[in-house]
Amino acid sequence: MNRSEKKEFVQKLKDEIDSSSSVIVAHYSGLTVDESEQLRAEMRSNGAKFKVTKNRLTKLALEQTQFKDIADLFTGPTAIAFSDDPVAPAKVAVSFEKKLEKFKIIGGGYDGEKIDLEKIFFLATLPSIDELRGKIIGLISAPAQKIALIVKEPASQMARLVSAKSEN
Repeated sequence: MNRSEKKEFVQKLKDEIDSSSSVIVAHYSGLTVDESEQLRAEMRSNGAKFKVTKNRLTKLALEQTQFKDIADLFTGPTAIAFSDDPVAPAKVAVSFEKKLEKFKIIGGGYDGEKIDLEKIFFLATLPSIDELRGKIIGLISAPAQKIALIVKEPASQMARLVSAKSEN
C-alpha cells in the first residue's frame, strides 16, 4: 500500500468509525478464513462492520474521532467491529467469543467513552434497534386494535340478541 492509498484508507476508516455509536476491539489470532468470513457475514446481517486493520493506521484514524481514547487497545493482532446501532457489534462479538476460544474481546467504545468487558456484555443483552422498533409499533397499534374491538362489540351483541329472539 503506497502513501496515498494509506491516507485514503485512514480517511475512509475515520469516517466509518466517526459515524458509529459503538466500537468493539478484539484479538482474532488463530481464526481460520472460514471462521472470520462467518463472523463478517454475521456482522453484516446485523448491520455492523468487521475489519482487520493495521494497528498504526487504525490509531491514525481514531485520532480525530470520538473514540480516540480506545487507541491503546490496538496492540497485537486486533480487529474492529463497529456500527451506528450501539448493540449490534457487541451482540455478535459476544456470541462469537462464546463459540470460539481464539476470538477475545479486549474492549471498546460507546458514544465516545471507553468501555470495559462488563459494559460490552451488558450492551450485548440489550434489544437491538429493530427489536425496539417492533415493540414500539406493537405498543402503538395495540390501543387502536382494542378501540376497534370495543366499537365493534355492541353491534355484534345486538346481532346475537336479534338472532336469539328470531329463533324463539
